[in-house]
Amino acid sequence: MIYSYYPGCTLKDRAKQMDIYARKCADVLGIALKELPEWQCCGAVYPAASDEIAPRLSAVRALMNTEEGKLVTMCSACHHVLKRTNFDWNRDENFRQKANNYMKPETPYDGSVEVIHFLELLRDEIGFDALKEKVVNPLTGRKIGAFYGCLLLRPGKVLAFDDPENPSIIEDFIRALGAEPVRYPYRNECCGAYVALENKACAEMQVERALNSAVAAGCEELITACPLCMYNLVENATAHKLPVSYFTELLAEALGVKEG
Repeated sequence: MIYSYYPGCTLKDRAKQMDIYARKCADVLGIALKELPEWQCCGAVYPAASDEIAPRLSAVRALMNTEEGKLVTMCSACHHVLKRTNFDWNRDENFRQKANNYMKPETPYDGSVEVIHFLELLRDEIGFDALKEKVVNPLTGRKIGAFYGCLLLRPGKVLAFDDPENPSIIEDFIRALGAEPVRYPYRNECCGAYVALENKACAEMQVERALNSAVAAGCEELITACPLCMYNLVENATAHKLPVSYFTELLAEALGVKEG
C-alpha cells in the first residue's frame, strides 16, 4: 500500500522520533510512505478568520501535490490544518477561487484527496486486529494513558477523527499492542501549549490538571500524537512527571523496531 506522506516541520526537528519510528513501523506493516516533494510548513495554526487566504495556501499546495489519493499525516497540528483546509476547499467557492488565483496551477485541485492521520490508517485500513498479530513485544502489564489534546478531535464534524467527547481510537491502539489503556477525564482537553509563552502559569495549570487526572486514574505513562502536547506535558509539568512518548515510539517498541 502506497500513501502520500506529509511529515511537517517539527517531525524533521524536535519530533524526529515520531517520523523515524513511523517509517520503520510502516515498513513492517507493508506500508510505503511517499513523502511529498518540496513540501512547506502547513502554517501550524488554522486561521480564525474565514477570509484569510494566504495562511492556508501551503496546505493547498500539499493537497495539490498529493498523488496517491490519500495524504497521511502524523502531527496533530498538520493533520488539523490540512484536513480543515481540504474541507474549506470543497465547500467554499470564494476560498477555492481566490486560492486558485494565487496558485495558478496547471491543473486545478479537484478536492478529491482524503487527509488521514496515521492512527486512522492503522484503525481503518490495517485494522487493530491485524496490527495485534504483528506485535512481537507485547506491552503486557503497562498502564498507558492517551493524551489526545484538542487538535486531533475538534471541530468534530470537520475532522471526523473520533468522538470528541469520548474518543477511543488511541485506547484501542494501546490495547492492540498488549498494554492496558487507562481512561481519565482530561485526556481530550487542551494542554495549554498555545499560551505557554505568554502565560506560563496558565500552561502549567492546564498540564497539572491533565496529569493529576491521569495519575489519579492509574496512568504510569502517556502517549500523544502532538509535538505541542509533548513539549508542554514535559516542560510545564510541576507536581507530576509522567513519562511521555509519541504513539509511533510505542508502536515501534511493540513491533520490535525501536532502538535502545
